Amino acid sequence: MPSGRMSNGIVTFEAAIPELAQASCAMAQAQSASSKNPVTCYAANAPRPKPAAPSLLNIWAPVLLLSAFVASFLVGWLIIRYEHLHAHFSHDHVDSGPQKDHTEPTPRIGGLTILAGLLAAGAAMLLTDTISTERAFGLLLLAGMPAFLGGLVEDITKKVGVLERLLLTILAGAFAAWLLGAVLNRLDIPGVDQALTWLPFAVVLTAFAVGGIANAINIIDGTNGLALGFAAIVLIAMAYVANLVGDELVFTAALATIGALLGLLVWNWPGGKIFMGDGGAYLLGFLLAELAVLIVVRNPGVSPWFPLLLLIYPIFETFYSVYRRKIRHQLSPGQPDNLHLHQLIRDNVVPPQGESGKPLTRLERNSCAAKYFWAYAAVLAALGGLFWQSTPMLIACAVGSCVFYVVTYWRISGPTQ
Repeated sequence: MPSGRMSNGIVTFEAAIPELAQASCAMAQAQSASSKNPVTCYAANAPRPKPAAPSLLNIWAPVLLLSAFVASFLVGWLIIRYEHLHAHFSHDHVDSGPQKDHTEPTPRIGGLTILAGLLAAGAAMLLTDTISTERAFGLLLLAGMPAFLGGLVEDITKKVGVLERLLLTILAGAFAAWLLGAVLNRLDIPGVDQALTWLPFAVVLTAFAVGGIANAINIIDGTNGLALGFAAIVLIAMAYVANLVGDELVFTAALATIGALLGLLVWNWPGGKIFMGDGGAYLLGFLLAELAVLIVVRNPGVSPWFPLLLLIYPIFETFYSVYRRKIRHQLSPGQPDNLHLHQLIRDNVVPPQGESGKPLTRLERNSCAAKYFWAYAAVLAALGGLFWQSTPMLIACAVGSCVFYVVTYWRISGPTQ
């Protein structure tokens, strides 16, 4: 039947006499030509080109970013300004594990700044009333609360184990599947895609994937600015593709999270005045995982390997750490150590002296290591943005990234590690 395309939908014309339906469609096009929402008429059985997605880059995009940044920055300032009031429960002490690299007790409740930034962005959506995804954004934050609260309680009490935090994040993934329909429906892998048609399997796989990615982000959060900067670059790539396909939810959520991360990054890098903590790491990991799921589920043209390539570094870091600890050294996979790639980069690749010739302090070497991984993330983001529709190219890039990781690790530490 004839149909008329508008910016916000489609109207179809049907009549017992086909010519009358076509004439009505043409009349609608003529009468709406000067309106703000004109109709473009197509004859029955005529090809209809896919309309270009409307750009999401408008005046409210920087407002959303800035509101998240300002709120996150201010909460970070308050945490540091009144550190003496909460130091007895918020400090991360220097002797609390082999993976610790700071030289003085530091607040590890930076996750509160990220949450504050996200809430401020949500409030900006409601107040401006120009973004249609505020309800879905609120449900996304609500679903992430088990992951955030489990990590925050660990930051304060030091009594929530890795398994408990992982289970809470898996629960958050299940909540997102229920509230938002964020359930993987394809991975472009023969056999797996057929299995994903069975909803219980798809929900379980999605929830475990969300928990795994959140745990992976927590693993790379061992150097000032590394996880924050890495995640911000990943989210820029996601926002770029979301804008191309017109996905307002992923675009606005990515933008809000970028602003919240930058607000914390000011205090975390390079000075290390506040840490993201487990609350922030698990919330950030949850958001990255959910946006990865949503951009695939909501947009059939986006390859599932696009977000996988963006996150391949923390994912492979996790798998390699399990292999290194369990297979090569017969240790518990959950046992912390100081042999992650970012720690090796800090100790063996970062120059011992700065540009002025003065020896770098331990804090300065710690902060310098993050820049290597920001560059790594930028390369992956560029490749993802270039090949976001091509599964074969994205798979090739992901495999190349894993090979690069192993070769780099072995050149620094030797194959015995």
